Amino acid sequence: MSIHLAASPGQIAPVVLMPGDPLRAKWIAETFLEDAQCYNNVRGMLGYTGNWQGRPVSVQGSGMGQPSLSIYANELFSEYDVQSVVRVGSCGALTDRLVLRDVVIASGACTDSSMNRIAFEGLDYAPVADFGLLRAAVDAAERRGTSVHVGLLFSSDSFYAARPELTARMVDYGVLAIEMEASALYTLAAKYGRKALAICTVSDHIVTGEQTTATEREQTFSDMVEIALSAALRD
Repeated sequence: MSIHLAASPGQIAPVVLMPGDPLRAKWIAETFLEDAQCYNNVRGMLGYTGNWQGRPVSVQGSGMGQPSLSIYANELFSEYDVQSVVRVGSCGALTDRLVLRDVVIASGACTDSSMNRIAFEGLDYAPVADFGLLRAAVDAAERRGTSVHVGLLFSSDSFYAARPELTARMVDYGVLAIEMEASALYTLAAKYGRKALAICTVSDHIVTGEQTTATEREQTFSDMVEIALSAALRD
């Protein structure tokens, strides 16, 4: 067992879906997986392993923000030999090109976090998705007839930004939406030589002010989950 995960060796599958909300992890396990068993409830950060179309897959909550996700991603990669992590989260649309419930597949992740600048001693590291997972996710979306947006996310360290005008400037450089975890996930996957992808559903719109409810965010974002499963467990 690691510090924050109570799983024994072999209880976590090589492929992990990672929502921020542990209750979304529970919903995914109960809705999409067969024979799902809970392996973790340390600090309420639920984790499950089951089967999808006969293939083992785990779902592990990460909590909100890059520091929290980094705890679980580090332990999944280093202690449980996880090979692929696909974030299935929510995001806020920054452009009118997106509407509520649109799915964004992140090719890369900008950030205002200092985590990478500390690690790289001031250099700007560019965290990007695994191309194989990215391509597989787009292919899966096309087979389903689901319209997706592929582009940049902005991983913010602040849910309530002190300088929102700086976030808005990102739109001029192609950033589609804002969330709080993808940059750290992509960086850690690169560090460990593993695969990572972030697929997010637009839960609220920064431009229009529209938003989904907490229950909708927890239990109704099925398109991104099915895309993620198809991409991560492709033959």
